[in-house]
Parts: sequence; C-alpha cells; structure tokens
Amino acid sequence: MIRIPTGRIDRFIEEDIPYIDLTSMVLGIDDRRGCMEYFTREDCVLAGASVVERIAERLGCRVVERSEDGSQLKAGETFFAVEGSAADLHAAWKVCLNVFDHLSAIATMTRRMVDAAHRANPRCEVLTTRKSMPGVKDLMTEAVMIGGAYPHRLGLSETVLVFDHHLAFLGGFDAFIEKVPEYMARCVEKKLFVESDIEHAMRLARAGVDGIQFDKVPADDLTKIVQRIRTENDHVTLIAAGGIDPKNAEEYAGTGVDGLATTAPFAAKPLDMSVRLSPVQ
Repeated sequence: MIRIPTGRIDRFIEEDIPYIDLTSMVLGIDDRRGCMEYFTREDCVLAGASVVERIAERLGCRVVERSEDGSQLKAGETFFAVEGSAADLHAAWKVCLNVFDHLSAIATMTRRMVDAAHRANPRCEVLTTRKSMPGVKDLMTEAVMIGGAYPHRLGLSETVLVFDHHLAFLGGFDAFIEKVPEYMARCVEKKLFVESDIEHAMRLARAGVDGIQFDKVPADDLTKIVQRIRTENDHVTLIAAGGIDPKNAEEYAGTGVDGLATTAPFAAKPLDMSVRLSPVQ
C-alpha cells in the first residue's frame, strides 16, 4: 500500500506523548505488564492495522493478534491485540484508536460506494480527489485504497486537468480548443483531461482530449451526453464529479461513465471503536 516512512510513524506518536505519560508515572504502574484489545461496536471495513502495528512496535509493544486491513468486521469483534508494559500500552492506546476510528470509517464508506457503483457498472471505478485534510493524505489515501477505490489525483504534479479558471488565463474555451494539439504534444506521456459542462463536451471529444470530467451534471442529462460522446469518440475517458456520494453512486455509475470522482469518504464520521486494557501476570 502507501509507503509511510518511519519518521511519520514517530510523529504520530509524538503528537500524543511528546515527553512522558504523566498519569502512568504518577500512579507508579509504568512497569506492570498488560494486554490491550481493540474491538469495534459497528460493522465495518478495517483500515489502519498496518500503521497501528508499526506504532505499537515503535512503542515497545508486541502484537499478539491482528486482523488484516480490508477485513469485514462485525460489531463486537476484537481485531487487534498487543502486550507490553502499562506505560507503553497507554502510550499506544489513543493514537492507535484514532487511526482505527478514522481510517476504518473512510474505508467503510468507500467500500459502500464501490459496491454501489459496481452494481450498476462493473467497469466504473470510484476515484477520490485531492480534497483530503492536509497532513494526512498518505493515511487517507491508504484507507480509500483498502476500501477498493483509487486516488483520482494525488497532487498537481501528477496529471493535467484543465478547469474554467485555467481557461480564463488562456482567453476562453475557443482559444483552448485551437491549441489542444499543442498541449497534448507537451503532455507526451501524460493525458489531457478537461472539466466541462454538457455544452462544451462534444467539442472536447472531437478535439481529441484524453478525458472529460463532468461537474454536477444531473444523472439523466449525463446519460444522454455519454451516449453521444461514445458515438463520436469511444476512446475518451469520462468521469462524473461533484456531489457524488453513497446515495447516488449507483445512479451515476449507471450513466456509463468510466469513473466517479468523489470527496465523500474523507468526511466519513469516525467509527465507534474501543479498547479493553487489563493487567497480566
């Protein structure tokens, strides 16, 4: 999955325990041995296990039970357990729980959207945008991939995607269309995608762009324009974007587009997960 450097793992830990666990020290329980089990109160798709394992190990804990990322969990199910000193367990407790709560929520919503899209169109993929919270793009990207989606665009350096505000600097849509061959020649090994409304879509298809992204176009209207474009240029990639969520993913996939660009999984409400922490002899 996503490569997460050890330095990132250490920073996750340092956010929660920059110096010491004052509570464990004051209570004098630092060296007591214990076991900590993570369980879910909701059905979900598990994400974050590989990250949590690294956090726990960096803190001196030993993983004794671990479900795999992508596992379908039932409410009440224990999915991760570690052993260690009380100090190390408490250091790992909350940061690990937060990773599980947030990433599993994203993976679970993503899986719902992927399943919905594939019911209508097995060839339509769910693609998450770059509208993730700054600072945690790696974790969020891993979660959506565990849920079965793909990153649509990880950053500005990755793809060529033209929006209206780009066209404003070029002198408008007509000026852009005239230079499409020139822009595509500059791309060479990349693809040229353009966000469009219905009015301009056919001209873009005829101009030979690699992909067209439709923003906030109603599904009924999108179905009609997709059919027209397929007749004109069967090689162009078509993506629906803007307001795509679990409620309408199936409908939009049914329009015949190749992908659904969405931000919805990033706003998934954290799951209700918890821990059981107890001493061992």
